[in-house]
Amino acid sequence: MSHSANGNVVPHSSVKSYMIGFILSVILTGIPFWMVMSGGSSQGMTLGVVVACAVIQVVVHLIYFLHLDTKSEGGWNMVAIVFSAVIILIVVVGSLWIMWNLNYNMMVR
Repeated sequence: MSHSANGNVVPHSSVKSYMIGFILSVILTGIPFWMVMSGGSSQGMTLGVVVACAVIQVVVHLIYFLHLDTKSEGGWNMVAIVFSAVIILIVVVGSLWIMWNLNYNMMVR
């Protein structure tokens, strides 16, 4: 007797996959931490590296820990992630635009 209600069971990842994700996460956390704590580079360079490592780390978590790819659930998981990213981008950019506009209008007068 099978415990699954449907035949589309996605196999869980191996320990190797989890270890790769963990090591990448530690590296992508360590690089920005080292840059901020050492203070050897400019603020712009540090900010760029922190943001780049954060974006890469989100992708690593989605792939290695949440097992999201274009094949799972017929690709609908990826569509949901892209839609969520677009909505988050609109909210963040819109908020920054409103705050800049308010600051400009309040400080000029």
